[in-house]
Amino acid sequence: MSKALYIAEKPSVAQEFAKALKINTSRHDGYLEGDTAVVTWCVGHLVTMSYPEVYDPKFKKWSLSTLPFIPDEFKYEVIGSVSKQFKIVSGLLNREDIDTIYVCTDSGREGEYIYRLVAQESHVKGKKQKRVWIDSQTEEEILRGIETAKDLSAYDNLSDAAYLRAKEDYLMGINFSRLLSLKYGNAISNYLHTKYTVVSVGRVMTCVLGMIVRRDREIRQFVKTPFYRVLNTIHYNGRDFDGEFRAVEGSAYYLSPKLYKENGFKEKKDAQELIERLSEIKPLTAAVDSIERKKENKNPPLLYNLAELQNDCSRMYKISPDETLKIVQELYEKKLVTYPRTDARVLSTAAAKEIHKNIGGLKNFAPGAEFAREIMEGDKWKKIAGTRYVNDKQITDHYAIVPTGQGFSALRSVSSTAAGVYEAIVRRFLSIFYPPAVYQKVSLVTRMGTEKFFSSFKVLVSEGYLKVAGMPQQASKKGEDPSQEEETGCDTDFIEALKKLKKGAVLDVKELSIKEGETSPPKRYNSGSIILAMENAGQLIEDEELRAQIKGSGIGTSATRAEILKKLIGNKYIALNKKTQILTPTLLGEMIFDVVNASIRSLLNPELTASWEKGLTYVAEGTITSDEYMTKLRDFIQSRTQAVLGTNYQYALRSYFDAAAAFYKQRSVK
Repeated sequence: MSKALYIAEKPSVAQEFAKALKINTSRHDGYLEGDTAVVTWCVGHLVTMSYPEVYDPKFKKWSLSTLPFIPDEFKYEVIGSVSKQFKIVSGLLNREDIDTIYVCTDSGREGEYIYRLVAQESHVKGKKQKRVWIDSQTEEEILRGIETAKDLSAYDNLSDAAYLRAKEDYLMGINFSRLLSLKYGNAISNYLHTKYTVVSVGRVMTCVLGMIVRRDREIRQFVKTPFYRVLNTIHYNGRDFDGEFRAVEGSAYYLSPKLYKENGFKEKKDAQELIERLSEIKPLTAAVDSIERKKENKNPPLLYNLAELQNDCSRMYKISPDETLKIVQELYEKKLVTYPRTDARVLSTAAAKEIHKNIGGLKNFAPGAEFAREIMEGDKWKKIAGTRYVNDKQITDHYAIVPTGQGFSALRSVSSTAAGVYEAIVRRFLSIFYPPAVYQKVSLVTRMGTEKFFSSFKVLVSEGYLKVAGMPQQASKKGEDPSQEEETGCDTDFIEALKKLKKGAVLDVKELSIKEGETSPPKRYNSGSIILAMENAGQLIEDEELRAQIKGSGIGTSATRAEILKKLIGNKYIALNKKTQILTPTLLGEMIFDVVNASIRSLLNPELTASWEKGLTYVAEGTITSDEYMTKLRDFIQSRTQAVLGTNYQYALRSYFDAAAAFYKQRSVK
């Protein structure tokens, strides 16, 4: 009797498939077997690309004469530490009574690659191979994935992209690391008084190092600019509030060189001079020049993808992106959330049709129970497909990370941090079924002589989705940038009193004062903000709505970004402050940056690095062929290698090393 073979990526996932299939299995070494099916697993990667010396022993010794190393045919080998499991899986793949293979590795590019390598090295032939693609590990989703499994060939383009990604990282890593180590490793070692230095280069890793080093140097070179703002303090309806002077058209200071932007004087004496001029007329009063009232709706944010979750967890829980990924992967394997390695922040139309199951299940989760009941009593969940939270065009492999509404018994076995991450995902999900938060805003302009003062007030009149999500953190930036508008928080009664003001009304001014400030340098990346910057090809876009509009591939993928940071920290190119999650370069990291900047500068270009990732997406979509991509890759490696071989920046680099080292000497003195 023929049997089906189910091959998962991990033992725990294989167990879930066996449970969902409801087959009575007996346990064997490395697999489970029943009357109609066999379930086995990989343990991550079982096969890897061979080192250059496997092609020819001469490549074991690093030499400039053997570069660039670009084989016509790539070699692969079983990883020694997992060779036993490979033999078990390979034997099952080729067993005569197995007629259909269900590929159940993670539903993504890397999961595809894991299986394809095993099948390749096992020389699988004459079997029907079907790909199971799921968004969560609930029993219902597993069974749906098996029922709708497509022929493996439907994912050949994705497989091609996976192979190319590996070849690209392999070729760039081996060629450029050897090239720059041989060319400039001694220069670094001599400077640092170390035995030797390997210049570790990676397509994504080096680009991210560049982002962190450049940001630190921007901060170092930043010159603070002081500015002096003039305020009028007005007493109205039993309370005081400030108005801020701005040199708008009609002002005696309009376009004056004495100003840093329109509301900050460069010199304190000029600010004092304005106060003295305005104080000549007694008593001090200000007339209402204009008053504008408007309501502002703030919509619930889009759902979490991995990058957004990693950013929020860095801020809320002070954990690294790698820790966040481990936690959300655990939540996924315990059936609590959907697939974590996703770039999408919306739901699919198909998921939206079944969304009541997710919401209904959350009635059993105490922190979300009240909200889930309230949502189900209304009808907004029925109309979610017509909102911005559902968009099939914005989904590649998987939709956003959302709670499944199942698996609550497993919450008892997770850490308090993991429970907090789960609750954050739940609150983000439930909030999309609530109306916008509504603010009442009043903008008031008062006039003293020819000069105008600006005040802005804001009060929350309807909490909407904030009831679920919680109030956003308010961060004032007035000490950093005078152009940032400062809003005065107030109560509804005061807003109503302000609404009664009419143009021309005269208000008492208690005093005129000067408020000093200074510009601030750009902020260092933290472990969360660097992930967002990687997602947006080197730009740190803090505005969530704008981020959602950015299209195209970023640097790396949701599955690899955390690992890239971990590698940079492991190489001691960057340092992570675990308490603050702030990232800073090390002296070695800056020297590596200077070497790459002098020799293969394009590796530091976020847009170029993102274009490689975009190219892999085009291969996965079938827009370009593997051969076209490989030709571009070969040309890039050959041309950059020849350029480095033909130049020598040993002596020029010394001055760059000195400039960086001076900063670290200052730091050690402090």
